[in-house]
Amino acid sequence: MGEREEAQGVDRLTMLTDDILLSILGRVNHAAAARTSVLSKRWRNLPWLLPELNLHVRDFLPAPCPDPIEVQHMGRAMASLTKSTSSLLGNRRSDRTITRLSLQLYMTGYRSRDIGLLVSDAIDREMVKELHIAIVDEKGPNDCENEDMLRRALRVDGFFGAYPSVLRCVTRLHLVNARFAKPDLHHSLFDCGRQLQHLSIENCDTGDCSVWRIDAPDSKLRILEIYFPCWQRVEVLCLPKLERLSWEGWWYFHAPLLFGSVPALKELHLLNAATPNQRGFSLAEVLHGTTNVNTLTLNFVGEKLWIQPEGKQLRDAFSKLRKLCIHGIYVEFDLFWTMNLLEAAPSIEIFDVEVYEHPCEDVTEGRIKTFGDRVKPSWEMPRFTSSGKWQLKELLFVGFRPSLEQHTLFIRAVMDRAPNLKTVLIKDYKESCERCEALVPRPSPAGGTFPRDKAEQETIVNQLRDRACWSSPQIIFSSGYLICGTY
Repeated sequence: MGEREEAQGVDRLTMLTDDILLSILGRVNHAAAARTSVLSKRWRNLPWLLPELNLHVRDFLPAPCPDPIEVQHMGRAMASLTKSTSSLLGNRRSDRTITRLSLQLYMTGYRSRDIGLLVSDAIDREMVKELHIAIVDEKGPNDCENEDMLRRALRVDGFFGAYPSVLRCVTRLHLVNARFAKPDLHHSLFDCGRQLQHLSIENCDTGDCSVWRIDAPDSKLRILEIYFPCWQRVEVLCLPKLERLSWEGWWYFHAPLLFGSVPALKELHLLNAATPNQRGFSLAEVLHGTTNVNTLTLNFVGEKLWIQPEGKQLRDAFSKLRKLCIHGIYVEFDLFWTMNLLEAAPSIEIFDVEVYEHPCEDVTEGRIKTFGDRVKPSWEMPRFTSSGKWQLKELLFVGFRPSLEQHTLFIRAVMDRAPNLKTVLIKDYKESCERCEALVPRPSPAGGTFPRDKAEQETIVNQLRDRACWSSPQIIFSSGYLICGTY
């Protein structure tokens, strides 16, 4: 700051335009933005001018955040959220449109009704263009009793029933820990929620062993995320605009999904740690009915494979696949079984492999009790008939261990069969695990540590290129966010 500016008492923030200040405020939570109103008369009105409002109940919890979060903490946070919502929506000029209102609340007490009334009134006055709602809870799935989930579903239904304009306006919805009646769930989400484009449901369902059938030809839903429900299966009979579906965790013994008409589906992500009584299912059967999937992610979370051995059966479903991600393969498992998937999809351009290693799990009896001994893949190596047609351009290998021969042999096998391969990116694990870090003594990684110095990397490169390959890609070593070697 110059002497002249200092003498005039003008700081750098005061020199900024309102648009820049609003851009800064839009990047912090509302509780922090509201505190800036005490800085000066000019700052006092800025929170009311924000085009996007993020009103999240968890921002009003005490700091540091209590553990566990009790009912009284949630009640006080809801009281503060109600006060802020009233201030920002009740006192806002009608000509100041909110382009997006993101609302996160607990469905406890009477405060949710007060907030529903404020938001409904703002929608009726055409002040809100886009609405995101997350109805959250602080209980984990294992702590939720059936009666708790039924009561929460009734409260959610009652909330949207009392304020129908809220449900008609919502474009993104996140629901947690609720057990609905089948007709109520479908009616609310697809008959009333006509603008809904993004739906996340976490530990929500329509009863143990139930089947949820979605038949919504007029729905605008583009993204569906399902986390740890008790559905036996979800049958997506008709969702014409669905582009991405993610499912994490299923409990039953067969395929969790069945597709009907999903012409726009491009991305499918499946994650599950299989228990001993879960049998492998046919991935080809799950993908039957899809015609445009270009990105597929399968994550096994370090346990046995939950898909059956398949190869050519997948060719129709894989015909437009461009990116294949195989994650959560236990670090000591063989990797050559994945070549069956590459052979079935010569159109793949990016192949992303990530191995799984968590010593913190191996020292506890809980993993063995729940998942049993790890079962190695028993797939046979494919007879390569299409490798000359492979379009593979990039191989990403995360969790590489130099002393595990199967890692080096696998990368070299891909290089041998991919004439268009341009890049091999070899990475350490993306993030460390706090429980693994806390182990004393900390066990050495299986297969040695990631090669970080030049001599170690050159040894690996020579092993990969020790004989003529069909391709000669650039080989890059990366640890964290840093490139530590390019060859």
